[in-house]
Amino acid sequence: MICESTDFLYPMLVDVYHPIVEQGTYGNVKKTWVLDRTIACSFTAPATALKEEVTPNVNITQQKALSGRTKSDLRISSQDAGNAMTNIILTNIRDANCNEIYTETSGARANKSTIFEVAASEPFVGPFGTIEFYRVTLRRSENQAVDV
Repeated sequence: MICESTDFLYPMLVDVYHPIVEQGTYGNVKKTWVLDRTIACSFTAPATALKEEVTPNVNITQQKALSGRTKSDLRISSQDAGNAMTNIILTNIRDANCNEIYTETSGARANKSTIFEVAASEPFVGPFGTIEFYRVTLRRSENQAVDV
């Protein structure tokens, strides 16, 4: 397993999981999530334009997305295998002191780290024509019962 070091541009760490995909006799797909690596990152809640509104009887605004950057491409595993963005989950986002930042308070993952899916990932090319970092948008997974 690879673990990147943090610095002032990437003060957080996150665990990246990729699946082992198996297909059953009847076509059912089973994904077994395996920890691939721990990478340095920086994530924060996006501007108000990406907030989702939940309106039971009152207007409640809820953050379900994070935006940030990583040093390395999430789509490429530590084994140099390419993965679709739907085959990547991130969890255990922690600060420089290794404190978990996003945790679930109820449900199947109560008191465990929140699981995020990759909504978008694109390289940022600097003025000298090289990739400087990857812009990433994460979305909280609707399925927090995944076994990771």
